[in-house]
Amino acid sequence: MTGRPLVSVLIGAFDAERYLGEAIDSVLAQSYRPLELIVVDDGSTDGTARVAESYGPGVVSVRQENAGNGAARNRAVELASGALLAFLDADDRFLPGKLERQWDALAADPALDVVFGHVREFVSPELTEEERASVRPPAPEGPWTAPNLMLIRRAAFDRVGPFSETLRVGVTVDWYARALEAGLRGVVIPEVVLERRLHLDNNGLRERESRSQYLHVLKASLDRRRSTSG
Repeated sequence: MTGRPLVSVLIGAFDAERYLGEAIDSVLAQSYRPLELIVVDDGSTDGTARVAESYGPGVVSVRQENAGNGAARNRAVELASGALLAFLDADDRFLPGKLERQWDALAADPALDVVFGHVREFVSPELTEEERASVRPPAPEGPWTAPNLMLIRRAAFDRVGPFSETLRVGVTVDWYARALEAGLRGVVIPEVVLERRLHLDNNGLRERESRSQYLHVLKASLDRRRSTSG
């Protein structure tokens, strides 16, 4: 349809060869147009870049030295041309109609900065029974205010600023905390718009070991609020 703003969908990927194709396909299957898709390979050691490049000119694919998910997302933002930004992890999937539904919400209220949605988790089907037992069960469907679900106006994203490139975990928690501090106006639509994959590399022990860094992110947010209110 004419007159609609360009949406830039941004994927940072590290060693995501197994799942990246599904993520890309879920973006290209969106009915919303105009659309651009940018994949930043964050120094992968597998065939991640090959998967992205196999889509040809329909997918912008760039590589960088490994610098973390925050840096990969920031590089994608720098390359993006859209007035609207959407983010997707390389192992997750957009549901059909995600961008259309979120754009409808933004178009209906020009004062809105960002639109989120609901998430559905699933255990990756290639896992063996033993491997399935090592990941947590899927959580119930529900609202999620993570960057992975949002459609955001570029100007609003710039008000918050880039993702942290020093944190190894808690990057999205840190960004959302700063979004709240910046006063972004958001809404969560009631539809499931994202499928989040549970697999061996995103659960359990790694999350437990990272808890202290999440606490550091939350403390930094509280410190910023105190300094501005004092």
